[in-house]
Amino acid sequence: MSKYAQRRKKRTKYYRKCYSTSNLKSLPHAIDPDDARQLIRAIKQKRDKALILMLLRTGMRIGELLGTKMTNINLKEQKIMIFVSGKNQIGRVAYFSDDAKVALKAWLRNREPKSEYLFFGQKGRPLSYTAARAIFNKCLRKARLAYRGYTLHCLRHTFASEALNAGMPLESLQILLGHSNIEVTRRYAKLTDKTLEKEYFRAMSIVERGEIYGSYRFDQ
Repeated sequence: MSKYAQRRKKRTKYYRKCYSTSNLKSLPHAIDPDDARQLIRAIKQKRDKALILMLLRTGMRIGELLGTKMTNINLKEQKIMIFVSGKNQIGRVAYFSDDAKVALKAWLRNREPKSEYLFFGQKGRPLSYTAARAIFNKCLRKARLAYRGYTLHCLRHTFASEALNAGMPLESLQILLGHSNIEVTRRYAKLTDKTLEKEYFRAMSIVERGEIYGSYRFDQ
C-alpha cells in the first residue's frame, strides 16, 4: 500500500470516528432557547418550576440537587453547598440566579416542613430520580416539547452552553460544573463558541462584498 493510500485510510478512519452515531450522541445536548422559554412558561406548579429552574440555573447534576438539604442552602447569598459523597466536606458551591431564587422562595412558602430535603417524596425521603424524570416529562408534554427528546441532563448542558455564550471563562465553568478535567468542559466550548460564529460571518461578509479579490456572491 502506498503512503498516499495509507494516509487516506487513516483520515477516513479518523472522520468515521468523529462523526459516528455513538460519538454524536455523547456530545452535549442543550435545550434550544425558544424551547427553554416555552418550557418554563408552561410550568404552573411551584415545586416543578423550582426544580427545573434550579437545574437550569445552577448546572447541578440531578442527583446533587435531589440530595440537597435545607441546611445546604444559603438563600440570601443565593448559593448551595454541595458536599462530597460520603464525606462531611464541601465539594463545591453552586450559585443560583434571581429568577431561580423567586421560584425557590415560592416553593419554600408552600412546602411542608416535614423533610430535611429541599425536594422530597414519601416519608420525607429525597425525591427519587424516577419521580423527577416524570415531573420533567410532564412539563415537556405541557409545553408540547415531548417530541424534542430532551432529558433532565439537558438542563445541565443548557446551563453550561448559556454561561459560555455569556462570556464566562472556561476555567470558572469547570469549577461550577465540578469537572475534574477541563477537557470535559471544553466540549461545550466547541459547540457553543459564539465568538467563532461571529468571526465566521464577519469574514464571509467581507468575501461576499469582494473586498479580497473581487465579488463572486451567488444570488438566486
